[in-house]
Amino acid sequence: MPRETSTFLGFPFDSELFTQMWTEEPDPVLTAMIDSGAMVHDALIQSRIQNDGNLFTIPFYNVLDGDPSNYDGQTDISVTPVGAKAQSGVVFGRSKGFVARDFQGELSGSDPMTHIGSTVGKYWHKQRQKIMIGISNALFNVPDTTPYSEQFAAEHVMVRSSPIAETTINSLMVQALGDNKTQFSLAVMHSKVAETLEKLQVLEFWKQTLDNGVQRPMNIASVNGLTAIIDDGVPYTAGGEYTTYIFGNGALRNARGRVDVPSAAQRDEEKNGGQETLYTRLRETIHPNGFSFIVPDDEWSESPTDSQLFNGNNWKVIYDPKAIAIAKLVTNESAVSGASISLAMAKKTPAKAVPAEE
Repeated sequence: MPRETSTFLGFPFDSELFTQMWTEEPDPVLTAMIDSGAMVHDALIQSRIQNDGNLFTIPFYNVLDGDPSNYDGQTDISVTPVGAKAQSGVVFGRSKGFVARDFQGELSGSDPMTHIGSTVGKYWHKQRQKIMIGISNALFNVPDTTPYSEQFAAEHVMVRSSPIAETTINSLMVQALGDNKTQFSLAVMHSKVAETLEKLQVLEFWKQTLDNGVQRPMNIASVNGLTAIIDDGVPYTAGGEYTTYIFGNGALRNARGRVDVPSAAQRDEEKNGGQETLYTRLRETIHPNGFSFIVPDDEWSESPTDSQLFNGNNWKVIYDPKAIAIAKLVTNESAVSGASISLAMAKKTPAKAVPAEE
């Protein structure tokens, strides 16, 4: 990667060091996803996308099955061929420029480049969450054209006309993966859904300890043994329907693509009477394990747009759905006050348990 040394806002600007600052900016959400095991770095994908463009293919082997033979010294051993297939993914490239005036509030510290790097890092963290949610939503809009896609749509989606209850997430996990439900480790939900679960006393927000020792709640919590990320970017309707996504171990594969010049600073003496701009670029993949990206016929370039990534027609179910640890829950939180009343009544009359949702 070329090393560019110049100035930005009158301060020394080393592109390599600055890039390291903003790419290493702590992202609590990404950390929670990695710690839960839902998103993992895929070294094989990483190696494929360093030099081979924006599309990649990775092989996988089918689950071993078939009945064993009787080992009695006279029965031949039955042999079952191990099937192999492949799934395909795509790398998205994104770039963004920031004009100097955007960082005026960041220059109060003794290390302005660190402050600016932190701001840029937070911006790209939000973009990653947006893409992750958009792709997740697309997976549940894949056309029902194959047995796998029909099965995935039937077993990995649950729609409730009532608010989320204490057992709703568990019911969906069982519906999707059965006795393998413990593969699920992460839920991404709207703050309204989190509020309902918090009132039901099954969700607890994590706390962050600041440098001064003060603790503040984070948008990350624990619920039903899962890590929960609270993000109001998930789909919801004016009628009170909210979508929650649930992911299992290794459900999302992540890798960074090659970018020769990830950051650069430039001064333009003419525009607006003179201004400085910081340019940033990245290439990355967030690939749902068990799916293939289908290159669209129209308006395709070297990087997919958000609308192409978020279009269910551009994805295909490749795995047996019982091996895909991704599920979608839709609940109606418009009656959340009723849930709170029911909980309060249950506390006053413990002999009468609140009936479970149907």
